[in-house]
Amino acid sequence: MTRLLEIQQDVLSKNDQLAHSLRARFTAANVFVTNWVSSPGTGKTALLETTLRRLTERGLSVAALVGDLATENDALRLARSGAPVRQIVTAGCCHLEANMVESHLAGWDLSELDFLFIENVGNLVCPSSYDLGEDLRIVLMSVTEGEDKPLKYPPLFHSADLALITKIDLAEAVEFDRTAVYDNIHAVRPYLPILETSAKRGEGIETWLDYLVQKKSEKDVMHGA
Repeated sequence: MTRLLEIQQDVLSKNDQLAHSLRARFTAANVFVTNWVSSPGTGKTALLETTLRRLTERGLSVAALVGDLATENDALRLARSGAPVRQIVTAGCCHLEANMVESHLAGWDLSELDFLFIENVGNLVCPSSYDLGEDLRIVLMSVTEGEDKPLKYPPLFHSADLALITKIDLAEAVEFDRTAVYDNIHAVRPYLPILETSAKRGEGIETWLDYLVQKKSEKDVMHGA
């Protein structure tokens, strides 16, 4: 057990070092990077497709890296937005790591991008331990998943910078208890910002896009961009 712990610590240490280097690289290129994490079926890809398309319509330059265990289906779907998209096939690995992100940036001029979106593998456990050099870690949960999700997976909610509640158009049909979800999220991570969205009907999308643009603006000011 001691040896296993040492190996895990070494892996995380190397990942953190590379993530630090990536973060510096992203900052130098003036690109805002987000890391999206959720369980499978949350509607992450649908919301990301909408986000890519709508930000492009606002005149912003966007791109995405998409992690999946075995297929390229999500990347093909996201490409419909017109944005550059690359698939990271993890070959069974349940999360993305900094070296995977770095190896898939080859040939991209990051300075030409305003936003880079990283869609992590559908998993609420492993991704919480791996920094990808992002500016914003987003945890997504749908109204169909149950109000106790934050209590079952506290490390990920605790490490997040924003919680996005998806499929809000189904809230009434599934008797979504908004108060319970907000209370549970804030029991794990007090004051964590929460936004509600529906990729299908567009509810909350403008607020979500405005939030992203504002966070990038804050980063630009901080670094004198």
